[in-house]
Amino acid sequence: MRIKAILYDFDGVIKESTEIKTIAFEKLYAPYGTDVAEKVVQHHISHGGISRFEKFKLYHKNYLGIDLNEEQINELADQFSAIVLDQVIQSNYVKGALESIQRLSEKCDQFIVTGTPQNEIELITNSLNISQYFKGILGSPKDKITLSQEILDQYGYQSNEVLFIGDASTDYKAAIHFSFYFILREHDENEKQFQDISVIKTKDLTNLEQLIQNL
Repeated sequence: MRIKAILYDFDGVIKESTEIKTIAFEKLYAPYGTDVAEKVVQHHISHGGISRFEKFKLYHKNYLGIDLNEEQINELADQFSAIVLDQVIQSNYVKGALESIQRLSEKCDQFIVTGTPQNEIELITNSLNISQYFKGILGSPKDKITLSQEILDQYGYQSNEVLFIGDASTDYKAAIHFSFYFILREHDENEKQFQDISVIKTKDLTNLEQLIQNL
C-alpha cells in the first residue's frame, strides 16, 4: 500500500456526531431569536471543521454586533462542551470506521485532525479506548492546514503518501492545499455542498481498504 499516513476528521467520519454539534450551536444561540439561530446553523453546516472558538467570534460579531473577549469565548466553549461531550462519546461509530481503523493501524500511520479542541478530543478518544490506533491526535485551536503541515514536518511524508478522509470543506481544502489524496464521507449535511465537486465519495467506511487500494 503506497499510502503511508491517513488523516481522519472525527465528527462525521469516525463518529456519527455532526448533528450533535449542530444542535448544540442552535441551543446556544436560540436565546437571541430564531433568525440568529438559523443563520448560525446554516453557517455551521456549510463550514464544518472550523474551530468553535472562531465560530463564536464570527457569530457574535456578524449576527449580534458583539466583540467577544477571550474569557467570554472560553465560557461559551465550556457551555458547548458540556452539551456535546457525553453525547459524542455515546454516539454511534460511522459504519465500518472502527473496524477499518483497527485493521489499517497495522499497515500505515493514522492521525486524527479535527476542529474539536485538543483537550476534548483527547478525552473523547481515551474514553473510547481508540487512542492506541493513532500516531497523533490533533485538535483546535490550530486549523487543519497548520496541523497537516506539522504532521508533514515531523514525519517527512510526501504529499502523494497521505490520504485525508473528511466530511467538511476544511478537510477538502487541507487536502487540496497539500495535494493529498482525499475521500469524502458523504452524509445528509454535506451532500449538497459537495454535489458538484469531483472527489471519491462513500456513505460509510466499510470498504475503506478497497478504496485505498484503488487510489
